[in-house]
Amino acid sequence: MDLIFLGTSSGAPTRARNVTGLALQEETGKGWHLVDCGEATQHQVLRTPLSLHELRAIFITHVHGDHCYGLPGLLASAGMQGRKEPLEIVAPDGIEEWVRTTLRLTRTWLAFELNFHAVESLDEWRGGNQRVAAVALSHRVPSYGYSFTEARPDPRLDIDRLDRHGIPRGPLWGQLARGIDVQHEGRTLHSDDYLIFGRPPRRVVVGGDNDRPELLAEACRSAQVLVHEATYTQAVANDARADFGHSTAAAVAAFAQAAGLANLVLTHFSARYQADPKRGPCIEDIRAEAAAAYRGRLFLAEDFARFRLGRDGELQRVECGR
Repeated sequence: MDLIFLGTSSGAPTRARNVTGLALQEETGKGWHLVDCGEATQHQVLRTPLSLHELRAIFITHVHGDHCYGLPGLLASAGMQGRKEPLEIVAPDGIEEWVRTTLRLTRTWLAFELNFHAVESLDEWRGGNQRVAAVALSHRVPSYGYSFTEARPDPRLDIDRLDRHGIPRGPLWGQLARGIDVQHEGRTLHSDDYLIFGRPPRRVVVGGDNDRPELLAEACRSAQVLVHEATYTQAVANDARADFGHSTAAAVAAFAQAAGLANLVLTHFSARYQADPKRGPCIEDIRAEAAAAYRGRLFLAEDFARFRLGRDGELQRVECGR
């Protein structure tokens, strides 16, 4: 369970930060999922160990350009690199029409299928070792958060149950152990019914643009990590119009503390926050505001920062190439 930030700026890129993109890589293998795809995300991927051939699915939180303008380019690059496997895209209704129209007008042909799923009607999406659910948030347009939960944490076969149900040893057991549902004597055997899990699943919750962090309370109940936008500090928000549609560092931190979250990663910072305090509002202002309300492990995301969620539920920063 690794998080690789491909973009951490809101609205527009800066010299140090691209617009929003976040990769979640599974613990085993090279498979990964992408949450949001701002413009030039494909360029950011080139500077990481990630491969577009191993991309399992894309999840778009909302239709604002800094979260989706990079989709056509990334898909075209995947096609030019020879991808053949179908690609799943979970996104708000309307994204499919825009993507397909763009590809048609630019005469871009892909050798792989695009399977779109409207997030508005999503129950649960499952791929690899991840179960993904969506949560409606509050923004100027419909916006969603996604929870990524391990589907099979340290699985082992429930041999007693298999024997009780008369499931013969052999290839069927092997398929069930790998998480594959199988047919036996005219009925479907669901893998999860014959597995025992060695520990609670890890869960990462990624919020889209959202001015009400409390909407993620249920999703965060058994989560170890929340990734949430902190576009402004409270002082800046107080000077803005009331319906700016984003969260402050203080609001997110207070929610995370009340929810008992062990790890909080803030991202999607306004371009006004600079590294140098002499040039105006400083990114450290966001850290200080959040730290005043939150006592857990606090991180401020940077482009190409990589974080690893261990089986003990602790999030640590690691080198991006590892």
